[in-house]
Amino acid sequence: MNAFHPQSSSAGFSLIEVLVSLLIITLGLLGLAGLQVRMQQAEFESYQRSQAVILLYDMVERIQSNRATASCFRFTTNTTAGTPYVGTGATAPTGCTGGTTAADNAMADAALSEWDSLLEGASEKSGVNSVGAMVGARGCVSYGGAATEVANPVGGTIAGTGIYTVTVVWQAAADSSVPTVTCGKDLYGAETKRRAVSTTFRMAELN
Repeated sequence: MNAFHPQSSSAGFSLIEVLVSLLIITLGLLGLAGLQVRMQQAEFESYQRSQAVILLYDMVERIQSNRATASCFRFTTNTTAGTPYVGTGATAPTGCTGGTTAADNAMADAALSEWDSLLEGASEKSGVNSVGAMVGARGCVSYGGAATEVANPVGGTIAGTGIYTVTVVWQAAADSSVPTVTCGKDLYGAETKRRAVSTTFRMAELN
C-alpha cells in the first residue's frame, strides 16, 4: 500500500522567490550604475574646477608681472553683462598702449593672447583639437576704478591701486546655483549650468 503524502504548503513559491531575488538584484545594480555615473560627473566637475583655479591665478600672476601695462588687462568693462571676455568664442584684446615702451605693450598683448589660448585648451591636444581646458571656458578681468583706489595724503587717490577682479567660467554637466559674478552670463543655455571661480586683489604701489 502506497502511503499518501500531503503537498507541502510551501510548494509553488520557489519561482516567485527567484523572481523577487532577481528584481532585488536588478534594482541594486541599477542603483550602483546610477551612483557610478554621479561619481564620474563629480570627478569631471572636480577636474574642471581645478583647471579653472589654475587659469584664474595664472592671470593674476600675468597682471602682477606686467605692472607697467596693468591697465591693458582691464578688458571687462561692462560688469553688468560680463563683457568683453576672452576664451571660447572670443578674441583677446590687442593694441595695448598703457606701457611706456613698445616692448612693454607687446608683452601685455602676448600675455592676454596666451591666456585666451589656454582658456581654449591650447595646453593639451587630441589630434588637432585643443582639450586642455574646461568646457566653454571663458575669462574676465575687471577693475573697480577710482572708488576702490588707495587714498593719498592730499585727499586724492593713487592711480592703479584699485581692486582687480579675475573670473573664470565654464559649463558644467549638472545644475547648481547661479553664480553671482556675471562673466559669461547667458552663454551656457541654462544659467544653472554656468560655473565660476573668482578672486580679487589690489596692486600695491611700488616706490
